[in-house]
Amino acid sequence: MTVGASRPLLDLQGLLEILEGNRRLTLRVIEAFPEEALFQYKPVDVLRPFAEMVKEILDIEFDYMKGIALGEWSFGEVAKEANTKADLLAACHRVRERTRELWPRLTVDRLLQVEPDPFFGGPPQSHLERLVYALENEIHHRGQGYIYLRLLGIEPPAFYER
Repeated sequence: MTVGASRPLLDLQGLLEILEGNRRLTLRVIEAFPEEALFQYKPVDVLRPFAEMVKEILDIEFDYMKGIALGEWSFGEVAKEANTKADLLAACHRVRERTRELWPRLTVDRLLQVEPDPFFGGPPQSHLERLVYALENEIHHRGQGYIYLRLLGIEPPAFYER
């Protein structure tokens, strides 16, 4: 798929860099939290601590990448045992390293392939839509992390620094 005569509309390396820039920012948000608040603080009872949101981000990334790249669909908890900030950051790095290992298996055709939703019972969607969902989910939860930090009196990282 191209725009004009020579520039691809879907550039796999460009997409990976978007994911990487967003992850670098998410890591800085995690680092800004005091250890206890990362795992305990929630402004109201119906919300989760930011660490729980990060674990969800990692589960979705790990499982989507495994499914898209290898055709193996299973939903797990890759960061379940992360109970310290260091453990959570290490889990973030492990999951992203796995994404980088699997990334060369992706093709534009594979990303445009539409398959049934393997986890949530939603309508069929393309694998690109799955990756965009994972990115939107990370951005959404990172935004919650920004609010939590501000409520704790902590200035969050600059949004534009990726």
